Amino acid sequence: MSTSPTIGTLNESPLHQALKAHYATAGSAEEVPVGNFVADVRLADNSIFEIQTSGFGQLRGKLESLLAEHRVVLVHPIARVRHIVKLPEELDQEATRRRSPKKGSVAQVVDELVSIPRLLNHPNFELEVVMIEEEELRRLTPGRARRRGGWRVVQRRLCQVLEQVRFRSAADLLTLVPGALPESFTTRDLAEAMGEPRWVGQKLAYCLRESGVIAICGKAGNALCYQRMVDSP
Repeated sequence: MSTSPTIGTLNESPLHQALKAHYATAGSAEEVPVGNFVADVRLADNSIFEIQTSGFGQLRGKLESLLAEHRVVLVHPIARVRHIVKLPEELDQEATRRRSPKKGSVAQVVDELVSIPRLLNHPNFELEVVMIEEEELRRLTPGRARRRGGWRVVQRRLCQVLEQVRFRSAADLLTLVPGALPESFTTRDLAEAMGEPRWVGQKLAYCLRESGVIAICGKAGNALCYQRMVDSP
């Protein structure tokens, strides 16, 4: 495993670094030039793990280039457990730490996946959602982050990996829907079957539709109705 610092690591977050270390194995290398890009982790079999904490859209060009010759697993962390650490305003003060009441779910990956839903149909592409326990460090910055009272997130740190969920095809997204669905369903039905907010159902429907897993089959009032084009995995 390569340990030499490279340009790609200069502004790297502790969470990104920790996840690279988690996926590195004997014979693997980190920050490896591949064509015009730098891969996060390349294994001995030439497959690649690409770590992305947010913003899948900005990776589209890189992923399409890497997928031409490599098997690529896109890794995305979601905090199931988050500890909020507020950094002290003065040197003689101590940081405070509390557990957030919010819990992330695997299904929330669709918030990012809407940028690249069709890549799940690529034979060389897989998506892995990593459920983690993390620390979120915040610093008081007056005039910014108004919805948090001026507290801005400055860093995320990995505490532990709790679960890893792999999606090998677009059809695998149907595993996010444990509840029963009628033959024709709306995004509201989808969200209820998932036990998630409506926006999650809407974004999952978009990903499933764009990747050919479901199709529009009509309307119920103003709501689009969908039907499955493939069976559940």
